[in-house]
Amino acid sequence: QVTLVESGGGEVQAGGSLRLSCVASGTIFSLNGMGWYRQAPGKQRELVATISSRRVTNYADSVKGRFTISRDNAKNTIHLQMSSLKPEDTAVYYCTADLSPTAVVAGRGTYWGQGIQVTVSS
Repeated sequence: QVTLVESGGGEVQAGGSLRLSCVASGTIFSLNGMGWYRQAPGKQRELVATISSRRVTNYADSVKGRFTISRDNAKNTIHLQMSSLKPEDTAVYYCTADLSPTAVVAGRGTYWGQGIQVTVSS
């Protein structure tokens, strides 16, 4: 079993920055795909960014140029550096992981974290 734990959320003013982290623990063989999704109140969960073990990245158009995803394979950790934050970035952010990078991009990762709140005030 794999457990994902997110950290780094909170409240920030528009234009500010936050850095989210997600650490995977447990019986880890190869989490080739990892990523971040978010869900705002009254909306469906949506992709934010994903990264493969080879560091191939994928971003939602709404965050391109503002967010950067990275990973440390040795520590089974990914980060999401969020800059130029907007009120519309307010959501619960979820970390996800899977053996398959394709599954993560499709939102069908096997493992999900509990989620962490990010609030951007105007």
